[in-house]
Amino acid sequence: MEPVFGQLLATLLAMWWPFVRLLAMLSFMPVVGENMVPITVRVLLALALAVVLLPVAQPPVPITPFSLLGIVTTIEQVVIGLIIGLCFQLIMAVFTLLGFMASSQMGLSMAVMNDPMSGVSSDVVSTLLYVMSILVFFAVEGHLVFNGVMGSSFKSWPVGGGIPQVALEMLPLQVAWVFSAALLLALPVIFSALVVQIGFGLLNRIAPAFNLFSLGFSLIIVFGLFMLSGLVRYIPEQYVRLTSRVLGMLEQMMVAR
Repeated sequence: MEPVFGQLLATLLAMWWPFVRLLAMLSFMPVVGENMVPITVRVLLALALAVVLLPVAQPPVPITPFSLLGIVTTIEQVVIGLIIGLCFQLIMAVFTLLGFMASSQMGLSMAVMNDPMSGVSSDVVSTLLYVMSILVFFAVEGHLVFNGVMGSSFKSWPVGGGIPQVALEMLPLQVAWVFSAALLLALPVIFSALVVQIGFGLLNRIAPAFNLFSLGFSLIIVFGLFMLSGLVRYIPEQYVRLTSRVLGMLEQMMVAR
């Protein structure tokens, strides 16, 4: 009985390292890391994936989780999971920022509702684009891509190998890329709203008695909705393209390590 108990204890201790990294990644990645997913579900998912990744997640040298080295290694796994989760979160940040830019130009930024996915208030356009991004995430089998990235991370960044310095340097630099990608996607809506506002400004100077500014607000919303309907058709294609960019960035991080 004692050998069986010792073997079971050794297996549980070995599962600790992939479990910590997976739980940290699931807590920070989109969709699964949102408030709409209970913590117990994330814990069970991390536990199930830890069992699957157990053969490739073992440290080269056995580490006791209750030692000082084990505490440092646990923090290391949390940071690595946070880095990978934030890399996937960059894609969702692009479309959330895109929705905010579009709604502010259309005059819909005042239409704010409580977002059940993030637990904060956001405008309706950002929430719509976020829901569409979630659907595209599962349509392109993003959850399977996530599993593949997680398995590759244990090979490139083994347990006890330290925090990858290249990842700590490269990830903050991607914030500028998020802003530029969102701005490029929002340019059609921004430009069209600007043209309509300039047109109504000129008409108001020509015929000030008509008070066209009161009518222009409604027309800008209608025109912005038409532009948004045309933009929504390209969301899946852009999502796949941004995902490929993030995967290329992760591959570059792992190869550099």
